[in-house]
Amino acid sequence: MVSQREIGEIAEGLAQQYLLGLGYEIRDTNWYHGHNELDIVARDGDQLVVVEVKSRNGIRYEHPSEAVTNAKMKRIVETAEAYIFEKDLKLETRFDVITVIFFNQRHELEHFKDAFYPTL
Repeated sequence: MVSQREIGEIAEGLAQQYLLGLGYEIRDTNWYHGHNELDIVARDGDQLVVVEVKSRNGIRYEHPSEAVTNAKMKRIVETAEAYIFEKDLKLETRFDVITVIFFNQRHELEHFKDAFYPTL
């Protein structure tokens, strides 16, 4: 049986392939700042795109996007700020969410652009 961690890794790989297919440049994956992680950091034209990937195995639970809580968004924004500072980037930043739901041998991927905005 596949663990939730393995499902997450597969979902992140599918998300990366999807983004590459759209012409995004993947800059980093699984980038850590302390205990916080950015799943995918990509570039889409002149925008830096921070992508949170959420997955589920089947439809028994809530939609994966519901796992991106206000507290999770805050941690993502803070971690993205650390990434931007460390890399000395001067790009507009967008926060996307990609969800992947697995059904036996197939999957459904959804991409939510501008899924949330950093609060001022």
